[in-house]
Amino acid sequence: MQERGMTRRYSEAFKLQVVRELESGKLANVADANRRYGISGSETVRKWLRKYGKEHLLPRMIRVETPNEKDRLRELKKENDRLKKTLADTHMKAVLYESWLEVACEEFGVTDVEGFKKKLEKRPSK
Repeated sequence: MQERGMTRRYSEAFKLQVVRELESGKLANVADANRRYGISGSETVRKWLRKYGKEHLLPRMIRVETPNEKDRLRELKKENDRLKKTLADTHMKAVLYESWLEVACEEFGVTDVEGFKKKLEKRPSK
């Protein structure tokens, strides 16, 4: 177990040995190398594999989806885009109404714009 605040440095020979053992099959995978040699960093051995051009030994993730999942994902992306546009439009309308209200208050001599807004909010809507 590594002590707190202690940094381990591995020699090039050690790194190459671990990479060779992974390549030859002596070590089944990165987790096996970590356990066998007490390497605590989850990315340490992966970095060595990349460094020495052995990326093909890194585990890959393959996502398998049904056609319905793909369609649903496409639908959700479209809905997300539509909602983003709606939100942007709503924000622009709010900015325009805010500006309009400030101009109207100025035209009619209302000095307390915030107080006027509060009065409007209290009024029952029709």
